[in-house]
Amino acid sequence: MASERHRVVVVGGGFGGLNATRALADSDVDVTLVDRTNHHLFQPLLYQVATGILPPGLIAPALRSVIKKQRNARALLADVYDLDLEQLVVRANGPDGRRLELPYDTLVVAAGASHSYFGNAHFAEFAPGMKTVEDARYLRDGILSKFEMAELATDPQERAEYLTFVVIGAGPTGVELAGQVAELAHKVLPLDYRSVNTHEARILLLEGAGAVLPPFHPKLQRYTQKHLEKLEVEIRLNTMAVDMDHESITIEGPRGPETIRTRTRIWAAGVQASPLARTLAEKAETETDRAGRIAVNPDCSLPGHPEVFAIGDMVSLDKLPGVAQPAMQEGTYVGEVIKARVAGQPAPEPFKYFDKGSMATVGHKAAVADAFGMRFTGLIGYVMWGFIHCLYLIGWGNRLGTLYTWARAMWFSNNRGHRIITFERAGDELTEDLPPSGRPPPILPAQGPLVGAAAVAPPAAAGRA
Repeated sequence: MASERHRVVVVGGGFGGLNATRALADSDVDVTLVDRTNHHLFQPLLYQVATGILPPGLIAPALRSVIKKQRNARALLADVYDLDLEQLVVRANGPDGRRLELPYDTLVVAAGASHSYFGNAHFAEFAPGMKTVEDARYLRDGILSKFEMAELATDPQERAEYLTFVVIGAGPTGVELAGQVAELAHKVLPLDYRSVNTHEARILLLEGAGAVLPPFHPKLQRYTQKHLEKLEVEIRLNTMAVDMDHESITIEGPRGPETIRTRTRIWAAGVQASPLARTLAEKAETETDRAGRIAVNPDCSLPGHPEVFAIGDMVSLDKLPGVAQPAMQEGTYVGEVIKARVAGQPAPEPFKYFDKGSMATVGHKAAVADAFGMRFTGLIGYVMWGFIHCLYLIGWGNRLGTLYTWARAMWFSNNRGHRIITFERAGDELTEDLPPSGRPPPILPAQGPLVGAAAVAPPAAAGRA
């Protein structure tokens, strides 16, 4: 017999969707959590999977496991393709293609964001980004395969191309990736190879703005740049990518145009809201902004549709950044709003974001943190960063496992224990008729024009590809 309780459908098992689901644990509702993957991903540590520090399982627990004690919630593996705001139905495809219809009384859409190539969608073929576990695995395979090929190369030019790594975008993800690739090449791998000196690896970090970590305080920017330069990372500021192929990238900066021969380009420059934001906007007859985000009311509800909430990276609200904390707080808040409505109680006050600060690692024992009105660098920032990130992992097993793996990888053995690749994967990675990620080019949402400072030129400047 069908349940007569209030039905809540949550689309997306990221920070926003999962927090909304958990906030409804003691409410008289039935919650269906729908996601294209079976796990909740802690994206801030994804770069550590890409550089062989952490295994994916520690930062990506299964959604069913996370909500197994929440008796009013269930998880479904499905791909949502339509949100019918008139019939109050979510339509999705199962893994085998079967059509699913999920009726709702309240809908929460927390579909997140994907890569934005700022109108240069063809760049995706040559510069993979990092938003999913699969992305991180492909990047890890790609990075490690290049060192293997450098060991085999006999031509100095070819070896130099394999040992050149270009990271596009110097936000937190780009800075963390560049720092870890540099440590991998200059500190971890030198004793592992015989024919190649991995100290020769060249790591470039491109940024369209005038400083690394553009949103951070100048003091933290200066520290970050100085420490990255100690790690021998070449930083190119006010520099944009204007073209690229499988073996090179062309940049435009203060020195003028320059083509750099490289077999590895990593995209960390920008994000675009999920296509479901545009779907919602079309159904509600409203607009999205230049990043594809939809504007919502102060209570995170969709204008004209109080039964529909949108949260996280796909929404525009009070100019909040597209990072984990706003999504988490919005999810918890929306759960409280739904609970109040179902119980017939007054709605909470409009959503108000509590800024807990920003952090980024710059390498081993070095990080920057802007929290509690104070700014920290070096080891203190590193300890704060580690504590906060462990705290927000789900499950004590994952927290303790992460601490142990960090200690083993970066404190005791100076090693990266999760850098397994196979001959077949390396072969796929190096096949020229496939993108460097070793998989078909991703299908991207409609890309808007440049949003904010990023190390990429608009489409008109990239027409030579």
